[in-house]
Amino acid sequence: MQRFLTWFNNLYSVWLVGLAVVAFFWPQTMLWFDRPWIFWSLAASMLGMGLTLSLDDFKGVARIPGAVALGFGAQYTLMPLCGWLVATLLRLDPGLAVGIILVASCPGGMASNMISYLAKANLALSVVLTLCSTMLAFLFTPMWTSLLAGKYVPVDAWGLCLSALQLTVAPVALGVLIRWKLPRAADRIGACGPTVAVLAFTLVTGGIVAASAEVIAANFGRLVLAALLLHLFGFGLGYLATKLFRYPEPVARTVSIEVGMQNSGMAAALAKQHFAAMPLAAAAAVFSAVIQNVLGGLLATWWKRRSSK
Repeated sequence: MQRFLTWFNNLYSVWLVGLAVVAFFWPQTMLWFDRPWIFWSLAASMLGMGLTLSLDDFKGVARIPGAVALGFGAQYTLMPLCGWLVATLLRLDPGLAVGIILVASCPGGMASNMISYLAKANLALSVVLTLCSTMLAFLFTPMWTSLLAGKYVPVDAWGLCLSALQLTVAPVALGVLIRWKLPRAADRIGACGPTVAVLAFTLVTGGIVAASAEVIAANFGRLVLAALLLHLFGFGLGYLATKLFRYPEPVARTVSIEVGMQNSGMAAALAKQHFAAMPLAAAAAVFSAVIQNVLGGLLATWWKRRSSK
């Protein structure tokens, strides 16, 4: 069973793109997966993340403070500013601009841990960075979204803060608490955590594509270009910033991946809840997920080959 789940999880990009294509051409197949399903499925995936963590993972921050501070700082400065830069350079429509900035202001995604493993990066650092950026997303995601997207549309920073707390901190903290008090139960349930996350965002992608099929068709090129530029900037600047401070190659790869890969599922849920009148905002999160997984996979393959040589 575990072998099957590993195989299923490794084909995450295939399921994501496949269901997106189905939902685009036959929207009625996924229209049922609307806002409540999107919100709670993402919360369930965060709970799964929490179940895989222990208190020792939090102590890991103290062992690599410099790399954690650099990665965290790059995540919540470089990436939001990249989102604003892409929106400005491409002169994006308000809905798409808000979506790109919201994606850029979200924490690192859980897929970054898998990509870090494949790229021969520092997996422990990747887990710690994802954890830190996720636990503080309730503060930084509303702050940057309000600051950078406020000129396009009024942003309910407090509402975003509460939603981020419900989506990230609460389920992760509950998962850690279950692991602390009921470790055996956490082991059994947590083993399915990555699979729940894969299923959750694959379904979220299908639901958003189905609801926004016409808008996506009319803006396909701009969606792809905006998401591609955002993540190329993130991967590149994350790597360069780490090298600038003369950290070793595995740390540079890890920070690059953490900065370049966002929690697009969280961005999609927040866009659906707080910018429902702008379907392009949620569509930007969906395209971001597809683009970052393709780029991350290619980068991991290249780095792995370099390490082998």
